[in-house]
Amino acid sequence: MSVNHMNQRQLANRWGVSEATLERWRSEGIGPVFLKLQGRVMYRLEDVEAYEQDCLRKSTSERVGGDA
Repeated sequence: MSVNHMNQRQLANRWGVSEATLERWRSEGIGPVFLKLQGRVMYRLEDVEAYEQDCLRKSTSERVGGDA
């Protein structure tokens, strides 16, 4: 099984946010889990997709899965 990773710049581009925003979110515990390997921050694609799925909403108060 192959695990795909993306770096901070790639995730920032995917979500249309700045790298500084991702840095702040990491320090605040916001966003997907990440790997820190020898000083490099990497995100596993499966974790990014899981986080995106968890953020899906039908309305401001209802998650897509209905478990809000």
